[in-house]
Amino acid sequence: MEISLLTDIGRKRSNNQDFVNQYKNQSDVTLVVLADGMGGHRAGNIASEMAVTDLGSQWADTDYTDLEQIRDWMLVAIEAENQKIHALGATEEFSGMGTTIEVLAFVQDVVLYAHVGDSRIALIRDGEYTQLTSDHSLVNELVKAGQLTEEEAAVHPQKNIITQSIGQASPLDIDLGIQPLQSGDFILVNSDGLSNMVNRQDKLEIILSDKMLQEKVENLVEAANEAGGLDNITVVLVAYNEEDA
Repeated sequence: MEISLLTDIGRKRSNNQDFVNQYKNQSDVTLVVLADGMGGHRAGNIASEMAVTDLGSQWADTDYTDLEQIRDWMLVAIEAENQKIHALGATEEFSGMGTTIEVLAFVQDVVLYAHVGDSRIALIRDGEYTQLTSDHSLVNELVKAGQLTEEEAAVHPQKNIITQSIGQASPLDIDLGIQPLQSGDFILVNSDGLSNMVNRQDKLEIILSDKMLQEKVENLVEAANEAGGLDNITVVLVAYNEEDA
């Protein structure tokens, strides 16, 4: 398994409120965490960095390999972080801070993931792109209710309003999933700075190109910037090969 990650400020923002990193626990199980912060000028980047580094440092102290243990750890750790960031966001200095989060644990031939917000996780297999997560956003709720098409949602003026985030007062309703992996699979994790700028077909062409993994990630970020770079852009690309796992 090979992992490449990159975050970029984009072309329109004055600071980068995305944060991403990877960690290993004492049993050598890899955890990837991506967060897209929101709030005031400083609060968003602090929320995203806190969420990623707090979860990462806690993960490093575990030795979990059992999927049920990891799932339970994710639920408890993410909710604890939600309450921690909510408490900080109640102060004047960090008013309204919050962040999306994607947490992925790669255990042998499966990935277990937790999702809150509108960053995305996708599987690329046999040349097909399959989105594994469902955005916690106002427009996605309207799509699911049949009141908007996906095309209308993509240009809706309220498309950036999210319905769940780390830092909210109420307990989270965390989406959990598990995806078996096959040799040749890619897992793509990205903030909405990529989703809103680059369509699925263009992402597929870059990911399936005959290039090194890091170059593919750089090309995804470049494509988002060339399309306008309206937001921070963060990309994680994981290439899974059975002989390397």
